[in-house]
Amino acid sequence: MKVKFLKSAQSIKDAIEPNFTEVALLGRSNVGKSSFLNAFTNQKIAKVSSTPGKTKLINFFEIEDEGRKYVLVDLPGFGYAKVSKSMIKEWGKNLDEFLRNRFNTKLFIHLRDARHPDLEIDNMVDDYLKSFLRKDQQILTVFTKIDKLKQSELAKLKKAYPDALFISNLKKRGIDEVRRKINEILWGEGSEDS
Repeated sequence: MKVKFLKSAQSIKDAIEPNFTEVALLGRSNVGKSSFLNAFTNQKIAKVSSTPGKTKLINFFEIEDEGRKYVLVDLPGFGYAKVSKSMIKEWGKNLDEFLRNRFNTKLFIHLRDARHPDLEIDNMVDDYLKSFLRKDQQILTVFTKIDKLKQSELAKLKKAYPDALFISNLKKRGIDEVRRKINEILWGEGSEDS
């Protein structure tokens, strides 16, 4: 897998040209989004911070995997980032516009914390995405931090979310499965190559 940082943007207005299929990465602050990005790409492309909500911009990374290219879009974490109310409002507006109007986004990866699988904020984000999801788009739920669960808890979670994937950034468990699933969704049987 080859990875290239393309740009940081504040909104859809200064985003990169929509020339490639895009995969949008969303997650609550402190879900381990930066750690996921680093584990997923096998390189340190995102700064892991002890302060949740560090990512304030939309970051674009070109991913080349098995000869096919797509753009991974790292979105600012939602939930308790310590920023001013007006900035939070501005983010919300920019992100809403981006998520709804970016026609080349084919997949939303929603990272959720395996220790808190049923948080209201995550359920709201899920409902929000489903409210404008097009026929050519999918949502992939990925639970992080499974190394923090007992086997019985993990089994229960897998039963409750049969379509989700389960990863540990720390132990690099499940990362290959996420890569495979992305490739299957983007380029799988019956889909148009971009």
